[in-house]
Amino acid sequence: MNHFDLAGMFRNSKKNVPVRLACAGLVVLAAAGLSACGGDKTKKPGQALASVNGEEVTILQLNEELQRSGAQASQQAVASKQLLEALIDRQLLQNEAAKDKTDRDPKVMQAIERAKALIVAQAYMQKRVGNVAKPSPAEVDDYFAKNPGFFSQRKQFDMRELVVASADMGAEAKAAMDAAKSLEEVAVWLDAHKVKFARTQLSRTSADLAPELSAKLLAMPKGQLFIIKEGDRSMLISIAEIKDNPVTLEVARPQIEQFLFNKKNKEAADAELARLRAAAKIEYFNKAGEATPPPVAPLVKQAPADSNARGVAGLK
Repeated sequence: MNHFDLAGMFRNSKKNVPVRLACAGLVVLAAAGLSACGGDKTKKPGQALASVNGEEVTILQLNEELQRSGAQASQQAVASKQLLEALIDRQLLQNEAAKDKTDRDPKVMQAIERAKALIVAQAYMQKRVGNVAKPSPAEVDDYFAKNPGFFSQRKQFDMRELVVASADMGAEAKAAMDAAKSLEEVAVWLDAHKVKFARTQLSRTSADLAPELSAKLLAMPKGQLFIIKEGDRSMLISIAEIKDNPVTLEVARPQIEQFLFNKKNKEAADAELARLRAAAKIEYFNKAGEATPPPVAPLVKQAPADSNARGVAGLK
């Protein structure tokens, strides 16, 4: 029986890209509002869609909400009506919050300041790294050639597993698993001892795993058993089959381009932060007056820690 820290092989990280849609219908709506508006010099012509106790809800607000919603073009008319009502509800709540001074609560004020600082910092960083060049075809070709395990020599691991509550993994159960020669032997033992378990099947490729994990699995003979403990459950896994599952450059190119582009953005962001830190005078203080750097949250959303080791698989 082999015991490896392979829990990460069952986690897929996804890179969600926000969808930005052109709001043609809202442009028409804005134009109609402009022609219908009077000569009020204190308000922006054509911007008001509704008034809530004298507070305007504007077309600019609705445009922003519609873009953030990611609504498809065919759904924009319905989405616009729903979002306008949501904006009215939000304005009503804001009005009441102002009446009872919720907006002056120290915790609320702190949260507002934090959100403002984060938005401004992120906007600055986006402006600084927003012009990073897309990877060239030669860079994509080079990455493909240097990572055959992800692409041209990709392997697929078909596995079977028994999932048991970690609380049921006592010394007797572990001994039985260590002595077993097959997954079925373990299942028989668990049934005989009235230990609940579930059977599942799964497949992973070498593109989904860190190279060192792929190497360990490739070195295992068919039928080899190993255990992974993940929180409150333990998984006894057996390799059923390992087969070739290559990917061509044409298929992999878009994913490699996105991976390399993300990598360039992160490197540019890291370089900018390093430049700012080098030029700044930064002091850390604890209660004793000694410098103690606190943990710092990244300003730029990053991929999981193992994504660079996994390469393009980190985009999945």
